[in-house]
Amino acid sequence: MTTPLPTTHRDPQPVSSVLRVGCGMQHLTNRRPPFNQGAWREVRLDIDPDVAPDLMGSITDMRAVQDGSFDVVYSSHNIEHLYAHEVPLALREMRRVLRDDGLALITCPDLKAVAALIAQDRLDDVAYHSPAGPISPLDIVYGHRPSLAAGNLYMAHRFGFTETTLRKALLDSGFATVAAISRPAALDLWALGFKTPRTQAQAMEAARRFLPVG
Repeated sequence: MTTPLPTTHRDPQPVSSVLRVGCGMQHLTNRRPPFNQGAWREVRLDIDPDVAPDLMGSITDMRAVQDGSFDVVYSSHNIEHLYAHEVPLALREMRRVLRDDGLALITCPDLKAVAALIAQDRLDDVAYHSPAGPISPLDIVYGHRPSLAAGNLYMAHRFGFTETTLRKALLDSGFATVAAISRPAALDLWALGFKTPRTQAQAMEAARRFLPVG
């Protein structure tokens, strides 16, 4: 009598969750690595109902989101819209909603790089082109002027960071380990804030996965 071999059952691919704060109109999982690779569940949060978010709320008060419920919080060009006293509130909220092994991925303008353009008297020159149109150093410092003129006051910029101050803000808000880079040519900063401590090797591995190259 032949004994049948046991059937091998493969576990389904684990799904990681990302909370996109200040999401705007676009869906993250359609566009940016690594979220467009593998199995990611994206939840979109915004204060503006016109962008049809999954959750309505401000990044300074995400009471609609349970503690420890996401693997990643992704914030792209949001924190510069806050007043100085609101930044710690937002960063602590991001940390609160992360699982213990989770991380916050944050990008925002690099004021050090922008200041270099201003020092060259290029305040109103086109620094780069965005989906919203041409962006100047003046727009980066104070907010996108055409959007503000159209009545979208959410687009005003009220605060700013260098790599040093962004790193400090994350640590002061309770993140245990921080990895950050500046990209002067792109005029932006990127940072990873880990909820619980990471070794240098672990932080570097995450940086290779989540932070842009160049």
